[in-house]
Amino acid sequence: MSLRILQFGTTGQLGREMLRQASGHAVQLIALSRGEADLSEPAACAEVVRDARPDLVVIAAAYTAVDRAESERELAGRINGEAPGAIARAAHASGAVLVHISTDYVFDGTKGAPYVETDPICPVNAYGASKALGDQAVLEGAARALILRASWVVSAQGRNFVKTMLRLAEEGRPLRVVDDQFGRPTSAADLAGFILANAIGLAAAATGDPRFGVCNFANAGETTWRHLAEAALAEALGDAAPAVTQIATAEFPTPARRPARGTLDTHRLETLFGYSPRPWREALRDIVAELKVSA
Repeated sequence: MSLRILQFGTTGQLGREMLRQASGHAVQLIALSRGEADLSEPAACAEVVRDARPDLVVIAAAYTAVDRAESERELAGRINGEAPGAIARAAHASGAVLVHISTDYVFDGTKGAPYVETDPICPVNAYGASKALGDQAVLEGAARALILRASWVVSAQGRNFVKTMLRLAEEGRPLRVVDDQFGRPTSAADLAGFILANAIGLAAAATGDPRFGVCNFANAGETTWRHLAEAALAEALGDAAPAVTQIATAEFPTPARRPARGTLDTHRLETLFGYSPRPWREALRDIVAELKVSA
């Protein structure tokens, strides 16, 4: 009998990749849309877990509107903080393992070096604060939970930075991108593949297994938003790629502050799971190739 996975989220980048890749694994994936399980209603989401009695729960949905969160702090806190906690408690009571996705935005970006999982969190915006609350609630609510902190998630699915840059270039819009924010891009396809490949092992793991807790996940290599934009455009358009003007964060004010360097260290991921993330440029090539096929 295949492993039963209950997934919150169907339209986001990770949710779509999980659905697309699930058939290649010995799992039965039950994905819940917002209409079936709204994270703004934590108690209802917990009830869904109790009724489904899955082997593993994946929270692939979240409030991700970073700037809007500044004016919707209560809603962001309920979706990103309270709901994961309620789901974690329900998963624990049902004997299920929980996989929850977090973010580099729980850090302030001032460390001056890549962040490890034990570094103190210090979010600089409402979105990061809401995700930090969710991390804490998950760890307190479920003994068998894996929190995967990802950064700069991109894919051929949904809405993301790479697709935005390609769209703006196609429209002939001038491209001005910040070059003083550093991080590691994360392929949603790689993240989904990792979760599915480890699902059976995690579901069978006992309380206290070192794989539970917080683990950073990102593709190899640090870059800036500008260099990521340039790489995506070069991959898609070759010599016809337009120039990308370098600007400072101060020249592109937004309601929410961003970490200047939220780069994640993935040594724990590599040690505990034996997983070496591939370079982000390699993942980017696959994303652009897929976009070309679907165009």
